[in-house]
Amino acid sequence: MPQSRPRPRWSYAPATYALVAINCAVFLPMLASPTANEFVLTQGSNWGARELINGEWWRLLTAIFVHNGFIHIAGNMWCLWNLGLLGEPLLGSGGMLAAYLLTGVAGNLLSTGTHPNAPGVGASGAVFGLAGVLIMLLKSPLLPVPREELNRLRRSVIWFAVLNFIIGGGVWLAHTALQIDNMAHLGGFLCGLALGVPLVPKIGARPAQFVRRQWIAFGGAAFALLLIAFYLFNIYRAPV
Repeated sequence: MPQSRPRPRWSYAPATYALVAINCAVFLPMLASPTANEFVLTQGSNWGARELINGEWWRLLTAIFVHNGFIHIAGNMWCLWNLGLLGEPLLGSGGMLAAYLLTGVAGNLLSTGTHPNAPGVGASGAVFGLAGVLIMLLKSPLLPVPREELNRLRRSVIWFAVLNFIIGGGVWLAHTALQIDNMAHLGGFLCGLALGVPLVPKIGARPAQFVRRQWIAFGGAAFALLLIAFYLFNIYRAPV
């Protein structure tokens, strides 16, 4: 009987590989050309309230694929890679993509609401969002993994979030040239926690039931984010 070929590693987390590849593909032209760098930053970044007032809603999404510098993208992609390889087997590829996009947009919305005149780019809001989802999912007793291993993984994700929040707060207090948008981190993280709550009871269920619960959770989150965006739009377009 012929032996089956081992699956390539990327097939276990295709969405994670795709997201890292897209982020790198957006960054490479910026690295090669100052003109491309200016164009991508101008056209793809989140410009606070301006994109809402001018109808450029797409910036809330494109900004999570844009990075301003090699250290910026290297740090975010390293975190995305590790959290994605851990989270995608739990969420599935579609769930991984949805969680990345929704939590990234949530981070940009909170950033816009707290400092509407400051531009921002980066996948870190989505990275923190994935951490939030994992913190909730890894507490489930229904996962077929030893409890000690789940607790170890969950503690690692919690420490990742805590340490990076502390670093972001320290950079802000020090008023350095390096800028870290902790509000984008917080928005993504809170959205991730909220996404994880309705998924925990069904994570050990049959795949069809879990996918159905994902549709409900992600659809509800998308609707809530639309309401928040519309609320901010009405605030910033109102005459002073």
